Amino acid sequence: MSESIQGKTAIVTGAASGIGAAAAEIFAQKGAKVVISDINAEGGQATVERIVAAGGEAVFQPCNVAIEADVIALVKKAVDTYGRLDIAFNNAGVEGEAATTPNCSIENFDLNIDVNLKGVFMCMKYQINQFLAQGDGGAIVNTASVAGLVAAKGLPAYVAAKHGVVGLTKTAAIEFAKKGIRVNAVCPGGIRTEMLQRAIDEKPWVEKQMLKLQPIGRLGDPAEVGKVVVFLCSDDASFVTGHAMPVDGGCVAI
Repeated sequence: MSESIQGKTAIVTGAASGIGAAAAEIFAQKGAKVVISDINAEGGQATVERIVAAGGEAVFQPCNVAIEADVIALVKKAVDTYGRLDIAFNNAGVEGEAATTPNCSIENFDLNIDVNLKGVFMCMKYQINQFLAQGDGGAIVNTASVAGLVAAKGLPAYVAAKHGVVGLTKTAAIEFAKKGIRVNAVCPGGIRTEMLQRAIDEKPWVEKQMLKLQPIGRLGDPAEVGKVVVFLCSDDASFVTGHAMPVDGGCVAI
């Protein structure tokens, strides 16, 4: 993998655990200075501590991506601490509740839209503004989902939000392609994260069902998504923008 990450400043939201934490640690291993953010301060600090213990550089900034002031403060933290922003991985998200469309509560729909969609929009808004102020481009990766590419019964709010993330990604990519700002998305399938494990603990059949959907025959590891994110933010992906990339063990290829 290219060493073009070396010395760059990266923001990672939802980095207290799972895919966000894995990606943050890989960014740091490649020499990036990482601003870790999450609503889970204890988990976020733990990610920072692991990075620092391994010889990397990172700081923590609490952020609820559904709150505009928090997002503004997050970008400011990166610039105040490291002088600029080069990379952003907008990964924070919630799973909400499982319910069919007529049984989906308004509260659950609003939660999914506020965090999974509006949160990504606000992060992109202020990250792109910072890139434009610097004048030398940047790279953004947003976490969508296979549920941003295909339907998922019982998850109407989540599916709507994640489809929206793909649309936002493609729109920003073409708006700023000539400014050197690349915007892509990753679309994970079943990844063994804390979020998925909660669902499995509550309903053990969930794991068996997910394995049926993934031809590779296993759940993914968060680092397998993190490596794709880092690639998309590197110069190795310099001609890749507006892409929603499945990382799903073949799920959407069926």
